[in-house]
Amino acid sequence: MRPILFIAWLTLREAGRRRILWLVGGLSLVFLIVFAVGFRLVYAEILAHMPRSGREGEAASFFAIAGLYAANFLVIMLSVLAAVDTVSGEVASHSIHSLVSKPIRRREVILGKWLGFAALVVGAVLALGGGVVAISWAITGYLIPNTLVGLSLIVLEGLVLTSLTILGGTRLSTLANGVLVFMLFGLAFLGGWTEQIGGFLGNQAAIRVGIVTSLILPTEALWKRAAHLMQPAVYQSFASTPFAVTSVPSPAMVYYSLVYCLAVVAAAVATFDRRDL
Repeated sequence: MRPILFIAWLTLREAGRRRILWLVGGLSLVFLIVFAVGFRLVYAEILAHMPRSGREGEAASFFAIAGLYAANFLVIMLSVLAAVDTVSGEVASHSIHSLVSKPIRRREVILGKWLGFAALVVGAVLALGGGVVAISWAITGYLIPNTLVGLSLIVLEGLVLTSLTILGGTRLSTLANGVLVFMLFGLAFLGGWTEQIGGFLGNQAAIRVGIVTSLILPTEALWKRAAHLMQPAVYQSFASTPFAVTSVPSPAMVYYSLVYCLAVVAAAVATFDRRDL
């Protein structure tokens, strides 16, 4: 376990040397300031036009979900871009030899890198997603439901993409790896919206298209389930916002995503073990 933790620490130190950590921290702060100003303005407008019903915070939570949607997108970008050259770049520059020549097994290199980037993903979700939830609660007094579960699903989404990016890096060049992961993400995104529109129209064929793309890459399904859990029930009942989920991914999809993530990490370990360096 100690070599894995050592590689994870090296990965985070490298992220700091490349100023990734500073950029994530600084820009997350800017993101939250902009969100807080926008949310405060929206909430003031709601208070001015709604009768005092005690549900003003719930009405304003639509803007909070929009903030979480933006945070989710930033986590996706970070999960891919931070890890996209972690293996392929080091192989191309031959710097990987400084690691594999030490008494460290190749599988420990992959697992350590994965653990380091996983810590980065968790930190980003806590900073961005947790910040959005905290600001929403501080301004309105309304706490977004199922916050812990919802943010955990966003973390899992980031881990799936990080794992897939590391797997691609064991065989592909940095550019080809990035193209592969983003194209698969685009496929899952399109399939997810096809499923939601199919759910709204009652078209079972469209719903099945979305399920198939979720099996290929379950990222969009994880976000849809998180969005469903973190929105008031009234929004879901009438599909009254762009973030309403008409075809809710089942808990089985969450378990599938966990197995998917573990299988991809195992494949990355096996592939890197056999690679001729």
